[in-house]
Amino acid sequence: MSWTEPAGVLVVQHLPHEGPYGIGTALEAAGLPVRVCRTWAGDPVPESPAGLAALVVMGGPMAAYEDFGGRSAELTLLRSALEAEVPVLGVCLGAQLLATAAGGSARPGNGQQIGWEEVRTTSAVLADPLFIGVPARLRVLHWHGDTMDLPVGATVLASCDRYPVQAFRIGASAWGLQFHLEADKAAVDAFAAAFPDEAATAPDLREAAPAELAALAPHRDDVFERFAALVASRATATTTRAFFTSRAANWEERFAADGPRYAAAVARMELRPGQRVLDVGCGSGRALPALRAEVGYKGVVFGADLTPAMLTAAAEKGRTGLLLADACRLPLLAGSLDGIFSAGLVDHVPDPEDALREWARVTAPGGVLLLFHPSGRAERAARHGRSLDPADLLAEESLSPALLATGWDLTCYEDAVEHFLARAVRRTG
Repeated sequence: MSWTEPAGVLVVQHLPHEGPYGIGTALEAAGLPVRVCRTWAGDPVPESPAGLAALVVMGGPMAAYEDFGGRSAELTLLRSALEAEVPVLGVCLGAQLLATAAGGSARPGNGQQIGWEEVRTTSAVLADPLFIGVPARLRVLHWHGDTMDLPVGATVLASCDRYPVQAFRIGASAWGLQFHLEADKAAVDAFAAAFPDEAATAPDLREAAPAELAALAPHRDDVFERFAALVASRATATTTRAFFTSRAANWEERFAADGPRYAAAVARMELRPGQRVLDVGCGSGRALPALRAEVGYKGVVFGADLTPAMLTAAAEKGRTGLLLADACRLPLLAGSLDGIFSAGLVDHVPDPEDALREWARVTAPGGVLLLFHPSGRAERAARHGRSLDPADLLAEESLSPALLATGWDLTCYEDAVEHFLARAVRRTG
């Protein structure tokens, strides 16, 4: 699988009746593929979130603070998803596992809370991507007896007197719900059938469901539609980060032999001392020393990447000028660069012409763009078991007009066995 091809959303489901319900409806409406990992049927939990656009972990009667089949694997997957900033949604047990994975803990609560009860939202919902617009008081379906202590930095979004943590956010991409906001009629019926003794403690559970669900539905749908929209809008960036996060620590060592090729490619940019240059999609910063050598100590060298773990790896090697940034939305002023180096990136971004146009925006007239890969197109196609596609963006007949349309003139094109290189100059006017 390519790191730019999202596999969709993984739902970890612990029991047959604890499905995604309203969450699944919103994801499918957004056109997101949904794959269910049925741990109750023996499905293995993935070792990493690579290829995932999002991770959803549902509830179950297990205790998050006690060992159960798959618990360790789920915590590992959640930790990796948090590190790679994969959007995460945890419900009930899933929320407790999320809190634990992030450095908090789960524990027994103050008795069971089952049935329709009110939660109060906090002022934090006013700035929350999912919960903005949710009213100050909301009646929801509860079905739990455990609770959690959140890690430092987590944001509480909803609470009640008995259980102060009812909804929370960790970072900018992970949410936990102690209550069952996903509930619809099918969920209520399934829960009541699966846990009749617990359902009996809430005698109006089914009778009140039509009215309760009618009041809840608009807010349920808004929250999960926003989650689905967030997942869809970040899908390519998410899968890119998830792919590279797990590989960042030894990325440089894996491709150490490519160092001289990078240096030779940088030399082809014909930079001058004192100039300003960017390695976009810099990864661990392999090209940064060569770029520095070209522009000297009076020049400026930046490295931009979407994956924090890659920038951490670069920093650990003493590389500076690092920017956490989307290659298509650079935090740089127009015309502020004299050159851009990019290795193996342009044909993997969602919209290559958008990227080329953005790179032209930040490059001064006469500045240079060098697109590079340490192996040629034919060699890479053969390595991945496919034939060379003449319509490939990096084919000269495709790349030249794409560059021309975005403000660049192609001045050199080489597609050899040992490397791919295309040099373009920022057009004046």
